[in-house]
Amino acid sequence: MNIKGFFFIVFISSASFSQNRTSLHSNSNICNVKLDSINETAITKNFVLGKFDYRNHELFTKANAVHASKNLYLNKKVYSTFIRMFNQAKTDGITLKIISGTRNFDEQKAIWERKWKKHKKLEPIERAKKILEYSSMPSTSRHHWGTDIDLNSFANSYFEKGQGAKAYKWLLKNANSYGFYQVYTDKNTGRTGYNLERWHWSYLPLASKYLSYYNTHVDYSDILGFKGSELAKELHIIPNYVNGISEKSKRITYSQK
Repeated sequence: MNIKGFFFIVFISSASFSQNRTSLHSNSNICNVKLDSINETAITKNFVLGKFDYRNHELFTKANAVHASKNLYLNKKVYSTFIRMFNQAKTDGITLKIISGTRNFDEQKAIWERKWKKHKKLEPIERAKKILEYSSMPSTSRHHWGTDIDLNSFANSYFEKGQGAKAYKWLLKNANSYGFYQVYTDKNTGRTGYNLERWHWSYLPLASKYLSYYNTHVDYSDILGFKGSELAKELHIIPNYVNGISEKSKRITYSQK
């Protein structure tokens, strides 16, 4: 083959690859593409801090009412996988309903400051600890990423009997095979951070990458802009809460080729 022919083939191959990448990001069915083929250009500091508009973000989509109790958005890959899990659960006689999905910085701030006001009789450090039993400081929540979902009920007791217990048992048996893990398990093994949340399930094929990025790019100077933010360092929010997930979840890592 002469040199002109060689460069012609390289040019055609490169153009085809570029076209495929363009169609990947413009295709509304991006959620059906294998994880390793997705160019996660969205991983930035503002992204993991929740400082972006997920409603207009190319990687996010609105959940259908049949799957969610209200208007909410999720990462397209996460939602696509949840639908498959939802359908299998339905076949097995189990009802799954998403009651909370993506929340950005402003939405998390509203939750945090509402509770900050509610517990105003407590000293600041105790007030923050009280909120942190179940709610994250803005810029530290996994819900910022569109990878984490709350299912069926915000009460642990719901999952202890009746249909709730059946759903929880099904999730423990099947959710991991779809990439969803309960990250906030009980704390009797030494897990730090938030209390037990049987409703909170995280899609680790993406969330593990976002957590890794967070740990290498975010520090306490980035956690600000809300009441009590100055307590983040004193409370060791990053190691104890952002990374306060189950040992099983920590062992699950996914890499993008």
